[in-house]
Amino acid sequence: MLTALSIRDIVLIEKLDLQLESGLSVLSGETGAGKSILLDSLGLALGARGDSSLVRTGQGKGTVTAAFSLPTGHQAHAFLKEQEIDAEGEIVVKRVQTAEGASRATINDQPVSINVLRQLSAMLVELHGQHADRALVNSSAHRDLLDAFGGLETEAAKLVVLWKAASDAATALAEHREAMARAEAERDYIEHAVKELSELVPEPNEEQLLAEKRQLMMQSEQYVSALDEAEQVLDGGSALESRLNAALRRLERRKDGAGGRLDEACSALDRVLHEVSEALRTIDSAKKQFSFDPSDLEKSEERLFALRAAARKHRCTVDDLASVRQRLEGDLKALTDGGAKLAQLEQDTANKRRVFEQAADALSAARKKAAKRLDKAVMAELPALKLDKAKFETLVATDAAAPGAYGIDRIEFQVSTNPGTPLQPLMKIASGGELARFMLALKVVLAAKGSAPVLIFDEIDTGVGGAVADAIGRRLARLAEGLQVIAVTHSPQVAARAAQHLLISKMEDVGSKRMVTRVQPLSAQSRKEELARMLSGATVTDAARAQADALLAGQG
Repeated sequence: MLTALSIRDIVLIEKLDLQLESGLSVLSGETGAGKSILLDSLGLALGARGDSSLVRTGQGKGTVTAAFSLPTGHQAHAFLKEQEIDAEGEIVVKRVQTAEGASRATINDQPVSINVLRQLSAMLVELHGQHADRALVNSSAHRDLLDAFGGLETEAAKLVVLWKAASDAATALAEHREAMARAEAERDYIEHAVKELSELVPEPNEEQLLAEKRQLMMQSEQYVSALDEAEQVLDGGSALESRLNAALRRLERRKDGAGGRLDEACSALDRVLHEVSEALRTIDSAKKQFSFDPSDLEKSEERLFALRAAARKHRCTVDDLASVRQRLEGDLKALTDGGAKLAQLEQDTANKRRVFEQAADALSAARKKAAKRLDKAVMAELPALKLDKAKFETLVATDAAAPGAYGIDRIEFQVSTNPGTPLQPLMKIASGGELARFMLALKVVLAAKGSAPVLIFDEIDTGVGGAVADAIGRRLARLAEGLQVIAVTHSPQVAARAAQHLLISKMEDVGSKRMVTRVQPLSAQSRKEELARMLSGATVTDAARAQADALLAGQG
């Protein structure tokens, strides 16, 4: 649910902090008080198009923040995790609109694109009203709603998996046929190329290893010369080692009488002799590593030349030659396996396509049955909403020749508002009030199935009163048993059924002399007075107060 809404410097709203409750909340107020500003502000937070004109005059920016509390497992949490946004606890969306025209958005304090904000918002809030352009008017959502109503989500999800399996099989078959056609057209070339690459046997990373080995052999004389020089310094015709040995023996003969004063010097000379010997051994070993047969260099250069020539021929890198060989061998095998793989792929594709078609046919039949039940349920709601002459029908247009991941059906809600007029798509209804009431009837029938957790109805009671308004109020209250419903209304019959009543008013700010919009929760007494105003108009009469009492008393 939407738990809190905070607005700063948007149009006539300087500062507004609202705490919202679960169930049905209504917003009422005189015409022009600013109800549209409140909805525009919420729309901005949910990703609606920004505009510098929304910023309050004289301010550099306006800000709207909305906080949502959702049940564990709601799809919004999974969506946020996909976006690598913290999805634990409350979800807070924020939109900042600058007076220069730029805007920015955050979700849980993390900057996001407007597109991501809109995707999330579609999971959180649905807006229905005079000029609503979201939710049920979009025919792309009708299939999901029908599946939800009919309890067909599991079957629809399985069909997506079957479609992918059938599509993947068809793709593999097409690729194999393409490879066969390509191979047949180039059989002589492929056979020659496979033979050539099989003889060459290119190995991974071979070019780099050969180039390094070639470089090493070309510079081996320089390395050996340096090692010889080091050996001559250490060896010196064995004179250095002899002198060190003689010096060590002289010291060792005298150390016993030196009282330990020569021990460290003897140890040091002994270490030097050992290290000189080890250094000479290491130098000799290193020299052997640079001992190459002159033909090795020639062979390496020939191998490197052959690999690079093959790579140029096949228009690839030397490292890619192994995969080229594998591909060409696969193409050749496709021609020489007697069509066994082709037959296997054809059989697999046919089997998976048949399984998909059977499931799609079954789902289509179930959708048609569910559509009849949905039509009957919606039609039962229409008379009380002053749509007794209207007709509602769920079109299930089946085209087995145009299958897709969601089956073979195109689903669209269609209506006719007057007898004799043809059925038209729901989104083409001319009257905003009629559209909103159709939305309400659908929502009541669908209950919480396929719905966002927050529903906002903007003046859906326009042009009706009495029993129709009461019927609207009853249905909004019924919806609010499972969802949070927020309704902007002029109808006292609707307002009387709210769990929370908010009054929107416009007044002059004493300090700035500017007009500002205020929103305040109403107490029981204030609520009765507002209902009386809604009943009687500018002058509130005792009769209107008594009628307001009767409305409130009748909601128990």
